[in-house]
Amino acid sequence: MTLENARELLSVQASMGCGCNRNGARLTLAEIQQEHGRAAVDGLVRELDFDNLFGLKPGTVFKKPV
Repeated sequence: MTLENARELLSVQASMGCGCNRNGARLTLAEIQQEHGRAAVDGLVRELDFDNLFGLKPGTVFKKPV
């Protein structure tokens, strides 16, 4: 997944603002972390203000479910 695609998906999650969208955002961030690294994830978390929206802070390690 490209960072631009991830940004679009995460923007939709953020626009809905519902707590249930937090899990979808976490899954997308886990994929981005695996493909692009934590710095890319931290940038998206800051850019989309996920700390205030979903309580997701820069520096958090996101993992795909097993």
